[in-house]
Amino acid sequence: MKLKKLPIGISTLKTILQEDYLYIDKTSLAQKLIEEGQYYFLSRPRRFGKSLFLDTLRTIFDGDKEIFKGLSIYENSYEFVKHPVIRISFNDGDFKTIEEFKQTLLEVLKINQRDLEVTCDTDLSIRGCFRELIYQAYKKYNKKVVILVDEYDKPILDNIENPDVARVMRDELKNFYSVIKGADEFLKFVFITGVSKFSKVSLFSGLNNINDITLDRSYSTICGYTQEDVETSFAKYLEGQDFAKIQKWYNGYKFLGEGVYNPFDILLFIQKGFEFRNYWFSTATPTFLLKLIERNNYFLPNLENIVKDDKMLDSFDVDYIELETLMWQTGYLTIEKTTINYDDTPKYHLGIPNQEVKISLLGSIADFMSKQPNTTILKGQMYESLINADFKMMEVTFKSLFASIPYNLFTNNKMYEYEGYYASLFYAYLKALGIELIGEDVTNRGRIDLTIKMPNSIIIIEFKIDGSDALAQIREKKYHEKYLDKKLPIYLVGVVFDTQERNITLVEFEEVNI
Repeated sequence: MKLKKLPIGISTLKTILQEDYLYIDKTSLAQKLIEEGQYYFLSRPRRFGKSLFLDTLRTIFDGDKEIFKGLSIYENSYEFVKHPVIRISFNDGDFKTIEEFKQTLLEVLKINQRDLEVTCDTDLSIRGCFRELIYQAYKKYNKKVVILVDEYDKPILDNIENPDVARVMRDELKNFYSVIKGADEFLKFVFITGVSKFSKVSLFSGLNNINDITLDRSYSTICGYTQEDVETSFAKYLEGQDFAKIQKWYNGYKFLGEGVYNPFDILLFIQKGFEFRNYWFSTATPTFLLKLIERNNYFLPNLENIVKDDKMLDSFDVDYIELETLMWQTGYLTIEKTTINYDDTPKYHLGIPNQEVKISLLGSIADFMSKQPNTTILKGQMYESLINADFKMMEVTFKSLFASIPYNLFTNNKMYEYEGYYASLFYAYLKALGIELIGEDVTNRGRIDLTIKMPNSIIIIEFKIDGSDALAQIREKKYHEKYLDKKLPIYLVGVVFDTQERNITLVEFEEVNI
């Protein structure tokens, strides 16, 4: 039996269905949205299938029932009715100036006029043209209008490192989107997607009736592939492969419901011959994120213990960018579990979603912090020293790393005078090896700076600067007692950094006599 083609880079539903590509059916979720509401917002990381889902909605509102034969919406007796659809996408284009943004928006509105066979007064503003487009489409077809917006936030995110320009983009978009609320009587359905969730006050103040389904359990799998999808729809493509390893590498994105895979990873993993590589991560380097970590002197082991409340969803804006919120919205962190606050509101525990992100993100952070472009050999030596419990080798390897950091990196930058920088860099390089680490590991006697769980041992590390006795603290606090039940060799390691030497000056270690 011939396998269907893989829809790599294809986000047009008709193309997928008519040209024999594999399609994971999301039409039941689309039907639920249409039948239960009118205004929706969805935030998902890049390359998660948002554009394909929007095109699925567009195709449904085209009213051609037979295209959906064999799919859930067809079998569920959905009443297909054709509606005029306005499509706005900021996927294409580079929005570095307000002039480029306005030009693109005018072109998008003109394309919609052409497709809907209506015209707008050329003397109108962009906002006025949008309003007129909605009204003219409603009038011509005598049906309420559907508005679908893809990557609504890209003009802002393209300028996130230039707050003045980003602010102008935000205000222009706010003005543009405000048209939607004023046109309520002419609208059937509105669906807006993007990567980030800007606060309603700053961007969606006019759309106070929008239903944000970003963290709605009912729609947790609206984008992405589930484990069941991978084990059934992709079963023939993945014959003979290690499904548990695939899950560890690429699953783990959670939006309060079932975890999902980024589709790009699974499709490329199959197409590239089952090589475990960073397919999704490599499509865009998180440069702004790296700069934000450096600028904020962020202590990287804190990534292990991030807890946020509902405000996490509304705290992102041009004038206020919280690192953890940005990392969650862009897919570098995910919600591992939810607990309840004292006031009965949810509390979100965040973590790195999978092996791909762990290795790629922490590797990028480590290389950025040390300004070392290629440390593959060093990383191999680090892993070998840990698996063999060879702490002298570990000392030599890390000394080599710190010695290679450019001198000017330390000039006039207070970040490098603190223990946190050295510990963060140490943590980042080890985390990038894909091994299990716990930063700020809590015990009943205090916090361990770093616990490393190797297959054949437990390694407990304490960091100090400028002559402090790191090993003595581990002994005194008896941190090792937390791991006695593991029945593995336990090693205590004290690492001392010297801010004058800008390097490791001492590594002491001993094996616990269990």
